[in-house]
Amino acid sequence: MSAATTDTTGGGFSEEERQAMRDRAAELRAESSRAKGSAKKQAAEELDALEKIAAMADGDRELAERVHALVTTHAPDLRPKVWYGQPAYARDGKVVCFFRSGIGDKERYSTLGFSSNAALDDASGLWPTSYALTEITPTAEARIIELVTQAMS
Repeated sequence: MSAATTDTTGGGFSEEERQAMRDRAAELRAESSRAKGSAKKQAAEELDALEKIAAMADGDRELAERVHALVTTHAPDLRPKVWYGQPAYARDGKVVCFFRSGIGDKERYSTLGFSSNAALDDASGLWPTSYALTEITPTAEARIIELVTQAMS
């Protein structure tokens, strides 16, 4: 953890962690007020995710927009939503992958991450669940497509 996200008093959560918890509580309140599985709920969740992306600082916004386009194009069964204040993509209400803003988290890179609901398991018993993301090159784009496709299998 960076010094910016660590509570140096040793007595609790950092301001960034408290904000993430407040964001998640607001997300849960919003979800409970929407009818489960409805088209209205899905549209509202996608709008929430797009608003979070639009509010990001320039560098992260471009990365998040590209990730959003890749995920929604190559894994259409994943539905955009907000998860812990960041854009995420879920199947049957369960988050499969997510984008974390590096600038928002005061880190040197953004992250493309996968939850335990993603089918990324490797026979070796060891596989990555998140990836540092600083730019989306053609190679990175191909890898993102491969990962979200595999996550859905």
